[in-house]
Amino acid sequence: MGNILEAFWNGNIHPQEQSTGKSREMKEALRLMERNRDRLNNSMTEEQRKNLEKYDDCIHEMHSIMELEIFSYAFRLGGRLMLATMTGKSDET
Repeated sequence: MGNILEAFWNGNIHPQEQSTGKSREMKEALRLMERNRDRLNNSMTEEQRKNLEKYDDCIHEMHSIMELEIFSYAFRLGGRLMLATMTGKSDET
């Protein structure tokens, strides 16, 4: 990756793209979700499909918000751990 600060500055670091779908468990869960969603979708009327699509949009938005919150927390935690390591002081908060 070269210089990580330069990559970060240039917007070349995308944690959300690096972290999804790597594990066997995640791949299996995604396959199961897709299979069950397809079954559900095939049994619905057109109006129900539109409602399901709206629901999916809400779920995707919620997941994006949650991922940002988790990333922000983990980034701050990593900084606090690094600071504690470098200074020998612990942050109790």
